[in-house]
Amino acid sequence: MKLTHDRFRSIRATRSSFFACLLLITLSASARYLAAQNSPQAAASDVDTPPPTNRPAHDSPSVDIDTAWSMLTSALLDNKHTPLQIQSLAALGTIGFNPRAAQLITESMRDPDLDVRTAAVLAAGQTPALTAKRNFSMELRTLLDDKEPQVAVAAASTLWKMGDHSGEDILVAVAAGERKASAGLMDSTRHTITTDLHNPSTIARIGALQGASMLLGPFGFGVTAYEYIHKNGADTSRTLAIELISQSKTKPIHDELINALTDKDVGVRAAAAKALGEYHDKETAAAIANLFYDSKPPVRLTAAASYLRASGAVASPAAHAAKK
Repeated sequence: MKLTHDRFRSIRATRSSFFACLLLITLSASARYLAAQNSPQAAASDVDTPPPTNRPAHDSPSVDIDTAWSMLTSALLDNKHTPLQIQSLAALGTIGFNPRAAQLITESMRDPDLDVRTAAVLAAGQTPALTAKRNFSMELRTLLDDKEPQVAVAAASTLWKMGDHSGEDILVAVAAGERKASAGLMDSTRHTITTDLHNPSTIARIGALQGASMLLGPFGFGVTAYEYIHKNGADTSRTLAIELISQSKTKPIHDELINALTDKDVGVRAAAAKALGEYHDKETAAAIANLFYDSKPPVRLTAAASYLRASGAVASPAAHAAKK
């Protein structure tokens, strides 16, 4: 359907304001939703699983590669521990494009658990846009009609980042909040889930989960990840600092990241492991592999994905994007 000039301008205005609207929704809703979900039952789901057996004195790179994939796959298939599945998907999302990782992410989009489906969508969104569009767009479009608003909004947001506006009506409904969106801003093809997106409790849930998904990295997203960080004393300001300084690829920064792998803060260890995946040398890869035996699953899983990049077992997201 061709857009009139006025309608095009309206949609452009809506697009530019959408993320500001979503941020406001997040800020107003997150506290209410997180407080409501802070229950003993929710806390009980946060269980650390034991690491693999002690690291042999001299693992070969091929053994470490097999171990890394085994850790990621086993965690993803552990349907008794949803947080572990979500953490595995968060780690797989850092790999960039790789057929094996893409298949695991795609299959998880069909998982019966709504949080696993959401985590899979968010993982797909971490892949470079052109690659993601080619490999995930069909599955993501299907999820626009998911029965759970949380999943549908995550799919619409991820598609939008890829340059695919199939879920525009869903995003406009979120931006509108409790009011009815202008008919001129809605596509002629509406997704059924938009009727649920004017409910205040639904908006609160989406705001909390979508906002948290942008902040919690290797811990996944939402309430469970928030509680995990709180219980384990992770300092999110230090984690953010690691992510920022890692953009400078200098020897002093590299050395600082190596030192951070043994930091007492779980978030710092995970962030450093993720950042070091961009260094492709044997010494760095070996240092990352030591975290396969960390006491915390998010650190182990992030290290597994990072090792696959550092060792050259998979192409890093930056290297893959450079080929396009």
